[in-house]
Amino acid sequence: MSDVIKAGAAPKPVGTYPHARRVGNLLFLSGIGPRDPATNEIAGNDYFADGRVRSYDIATQARSVFANVRAVLEASGAHWEDLVDVTVYLTDMARDFKAYNAIWAEHFPDIDSAPCRTTLGITALPTPIAIELKCTAVVRD
Repeated sequence: MSDVIKAGAAPKPVGTYPHARRVGNLLFLSGIGPRDPATNEIAGNDYFADGRVRSYDIATQARSVFANVRAVLEASGAHWEDLVDVTVYLTDMARDFKAYNAIWAEHFPDIDSAPCRTTLGITALPTPIAIELKCTAVVRD
């Protein structure tokens, strides 16, 4: 049996899936990006007049992703410290990894309490974002 989580303070999913699903004491978050929950705007993006992305700020997007992950965790009864595994998807590993890694270190300064992490370079995400996180947490009742 599992519980479906819908987080009002997080951006709406871009498809037919929940923000998270709890199975026992494990919490599985769907992929979460940097969209603003209130406006659906993508943090850090600058656009040409025709709507194409001109540039983006990976630090702004990373901070926004972390805020969105935190919102889903809180809606699920979990906390930032409950994260145990994070998969990071970057659309430009060569350009963005160093800056992303610095933002990660701000949010997880202690290796002994940081979740495991895998970072993948990919060619695209479903919306014009540069980063997405897929997370697993343990809910401590």
